[in-house]
Amino acid sequence: MLSPGDYPWALPVEPTPGVPLRVAAYSRVSGAIRDGRLAPGALLPTESELGQLLNVSRTVVREALMLLEEDGLVRARRGVGRFVSPSLPRIGIERIHPYELVFAVDGQAVDLVTQTVTRQPASDFVAARIGVAHGAECLLWESVLARAGEPVAHLQEHVAVAVLEGKDAVLPPDGAEDGTASLLGRLIGVLGPGFGRGECQISPAPAGASRAEPLALAPEDPVLVLTQTVARAGAPFYLSKCVVPSRAGHLALQQT
Repeated sequence: MLSPGDYPWALPVEPTPGVPLRVAAYSRVSGAIRDGRLAPGALLPTESELGQLLNVSRTVVREALMLLEEDGLVRARRGVGRFVSPSLPRIGIERIHPYELVFAVDGQAVDLVTQTVTRQPASDFVAARIGVAHGAECLLWESVLARAGEPVAHLQEHVAVAVLEGKDAVLPPDGAEDGTASLLGRLIGVLGPGFGRGECQISPAPAGASRAEPLALAPEDPVLVLTQTVARAGAPFYLSKCVVPSRAGHLALQQT
């Protein structure tokens, strides 16, 4: 029988403004992995057990586990369960072009519609990759990229709010949509091209309920998840996750 005493790290998740429950559940589990309360190779509770422990729905748990697998913190074994990865993923650094350039292939322009620009506390995964402490204020810039009116990517970008102080040109006017550039594209325009190296990791995954809707997909449809990090002055600076359906076609990742 499930006992909360067996999982002292799995406290109920409390709703927090600006933080989706799936992200809060993700942070609860990833925090236990990062600080050693969940040892490498440890078997996680089942989806229903995690839902009971964290006081969230099974759908929320499933999306949190999906994110944990994408980020290399958890591995699934068919018919057995999910386990903590034997070693934590490294944080790599290389450079890559903004995604509006990546998707503008064969002379086809890409429209970039900004859905939301919000401030929220950084999860441990985001914090480590943008160079701030866990819970520090960061900017989430969420967009859909479309080619010939058809959505080809869902993009979430993160950067520390402190980076933007005194740089109002990065953000569009309040309430306005800007279809000219992603957050990284605007940062390059304002700060200049002097970024260090970065890394783009590519992994397959189901779309999931929250990311399927803006791409006109079913939650179970397969997608590629491109996780991009960029450095500035030798330190972690920027993170994005780009969800790509099969209709996007071939991508040419131009690295410099």
